[in-house]
Amino acid sequence: MMTPSDLARCFDRIFGAEIDTKIQTDKRRLFFAPGRVNLIGEHTDYNGGHVLPCALSLGTRALAAPRADRRCRVASLNLPGEGVAEFSLDAAWDVAETGWSRYPRSVFSIFERHGLSLARGMDILYYGDLPAGAGLSSSASIEVLTGYVARELGGLEISRVYLALLAQEAENERVGVQCGIMDQFAVAMGKRDRAILLDCGALKHRYCALSLPGARLIITNSNKPHSLAASKYNSRRRECEQALAALRRSLNIRALCEIDAATFERHARRIDDGVIRRRARHVVSENQRVLEAAAFLENGDLEGFGGLMYASHASMRDDFAISCPEMDLLVALASSVPGVYGSRMTGGGFGGCTVSLVREEAVDEFRETLERGYRSQTGYAPSFYLCETSDGAMELPVRDS
Repeated sequence: MMTPSDLARCFDRIFGAEIDTKIQTDKRRLFFAPGRVNLIGEHTDYNGGHVLPCALSLGTRALAAPRADRRCRVASLNLPGEGVAEFSLDAAWDVAETGWSRYPRSVFSIFERHGLSLARGMDILYYGDLPAGAGLSSSASIEVLTGYVARELGGLEISRVYLALLAQEAENERVGVQCGIMDQFAVAMGKRDRAILLDCGALKHRYCALSLPGARLIITNSNKPHSLAASKYNSRRRECEQALAALRRSLNIRALCEIDAATFERHARRIDDGVIRRRARHVVSENQRVLEAAAFLENGDLEGFGGLMYASHASMRDDFAISCPEMDLLVALASSVPGVYGSRMTGGGFGGCTVSLVREEAVDEFRETLERGYRSQTGYAPSFYLCETSDGAMELPVRDS
């Protein structure tokens, strides 16, 4: 990880041409926003259901300084080939915007739309240690971080929940991914050593102690990247909308997750298309699994929690069809290791990572088994991250500790 001094030197090198006239170097501030891993509850968020994510110690940092004008310059040390993107806060959103800079620019655009106008622009240098395309919300991390920087440097009085909603709007309307609120909410509202049980329909939440006696959460990156904007993520949302429309012919509901599994099965034949019916079955059953999983977690029942992780993966594979051979292979390999409570794909689907609950004494065997088996069948190795939790978006010291 780069130190604040490292970032400052890079900042000077990248933005130095105007450093004496446009940038107040003594006003530089350093910020961080985490990534997130969802322990259980996929594609329930935009269906008015529950999710159970936690914020990660992996995330994105931003060294930022105000400018004297209303222009912004952004650069990423993770993508040096993209150079510096520069834009005016007064410019209209360009629908043809491409590249990584559309993520921060989209947030500034949404702020302006809602009357959260900044008196001055800013220069921001980003650096992250989240693997891109792994399903750990690197995009939400950048979006929430940008909003947090704008809030702090601009002196805006907005809550963390509103900040998450603005970042979600940027992702939906500017980036083009019709995600729910989970990612941005977890990044903005995370707490160390806690998972968030979030009711996405009512936007209510409570924190669950992430107490895992004698066990560890391990994220396994398949190293098969995915792009939600280019994947079938948006089509799954449309399929859920079709299922809801069919069920509303006999049920007075606003979202799929307002009904339980028994009610769904009584009315499932209202959905003529078998594929659409399976999509809805996943959503309804997954919402119920989240509530049960939170209770197991709070009661320290790791066996029960792990069993729901396996059930969740099977539902994503068979009913929602968002898994892929790499994800299925990693879960199957995990299930072969004694001491693994449960494992599942995490994130929007079509690649990315699994999350597994593993006894501490089985961690080495888990990693060896998955690396050996996965490499033999795919030709390349997975990556592993022992899951450490974090608070949500925050300001960091600008000096090395």
